[in-house]
Amino acid sequence: MCRHSIRTLLVGLCTLAAASQAATAVALAAPTGPHPATHANARALRSQTLADLTTAMKGEAFAYASYSLFGSQADREAHPAVGNLFRATAQTELGEHLREAATMAGVVGTNAADLRQAIDGETYEHQVMYRGFADQARKDGDLDAAKLFTEIAGDEGRHRDAFRTALTVVTTGRGTIPAPPKADMVSVPAGMPKVKAARTKANLDTAMHGEALAHAKYMLFAARAKQTGNSALARLFEGTAAVELHEHFAGEAVLAGLVRSTKENLRKAITGEHNEATNLYPGFADRATTVGDTAAARYFRDTAADEARHGTAFQQALDQTR
Repeated sequence: MCRHSIRTLLVGLCTLAAASQAATAVALAAPTGPHPATHANARALRSQTLADLTTAMKGEAFAYASYSLFGSQADREAHPAVGNLFRATAQTELGEHLREAATMAGVVGTNAADLRQAIDGETYEHQVMYRGFADQARKDGDLDAAKLFTEIAGDEGRHRDAFRTALTVVTTGRGTIPAPPKADMVSVPAGMPKVKAARTKANLDTAMHGEALAHAKYMLFAARAKQTGNSALARLFEGTAAVELHEHFAGEAVLAGLVRSTKENLRKAITGEHNEATNLYPGFADRATTVGDTAAARYFRDTAADEARHGTAFQQALDQTR
């Protein structure tokens, strides 16, 4: 996972602390159901409900990753209470909201099914998404973004190859699970976007949501691998998850200018939570109710209520921040 000039600018001490990573592992350790292709509950859900659950998972994973960075920025600005609020909310988004949606959607399955799902995702990112983003950024003059996208495409190809090897081991019982990759930790200070084109900014947002979701899913897959006694596979998933979050997401966050001042971060969080509480999740709940997916509708309504409470807490924190 080599980086070149952009890496020199970005690498530093990671602002997502090791304690947060440990908390993530605990939060995601609860068992979940099998892969959507075989999970009875997932098969019973309507396609729109499954799509809405996927959208929810992307949003919750992105909130976890963003709030973790916002918490570190609050610490740097000597706002420890705000930092703790961001981190606690991040854990709720990941360990409760995302995990519940993943269980309902049947995201986690057998080790072989999880590996196939990971291979599909890494193949798309390696062959299509990041190469396309790099070409577009190059045409738009965002050369740092083009370089980063190209480097991440290479990483995803290596992840795919490692997962393919692991799948052979799991399905045949022969061979050795590859060693986990090591993340080049990237620090994310507050700053403005380092790209100029609207298309590059949109692609960075898409990429960050994808990396955040990959991190969350791989941690769930790792928990299932541990349940089955396959510690080597669990380590491979965990190591890859760390690359997706601490290296890919973080590098993209630097270019996107994701982290700003604590006050700005709180305002961004309030806007996001308000939208989820009043528009996104109520709309998902209404659709699920209409088609008879009552458990999903209940999840969406409960999550909307949680997000409203998060928004209130962030507003109170903003009012008290000087």
